[in-house]
Amino acid sequence: MTVKVQIIMVVVLIAALALLLNMVRKRTLELKYILVWIMSGIILLLFVIFPQLMDHVARFFGIYSPVNMVFFLGFVLSVAIIFSLTVALSRLTARVRMLAQMIALEEDAKKETGTKE
Repeated sequence: MTVKVQIIMVVVLIAALALLLNMVRKRTLELKYILVWIMSGIILLLFVIFPQLMDHVARFFGIYSPVNMVFFLGFVLSVAIIFSLTVALSRLTARVRMLAQMIALEEDAKKETGTKE
């Protein structure tokens, strides 16, 4: 990888991380949902700044080509992001179900007492 490509990739990754942090600061996104994205960006930034690190990690995992390590890393990060989003969706589904049940119980109690809102 040439120095020019490295510089471009570092600038793009830092801009993306700054955008993510700004969105958290403005409360557009919650930190708990974006932590995996931030960690992914930091990992990618390390591999861009230190390309020889990819060779060492690939050899550690027994992967012969650093290019294959890039695809493996992309797969692992994608699975991590999908898993974190699935956990968040499950929590929100449980909260919506609980809120719907609470509203139904309140409406039922109002019908029994004969009071209106």
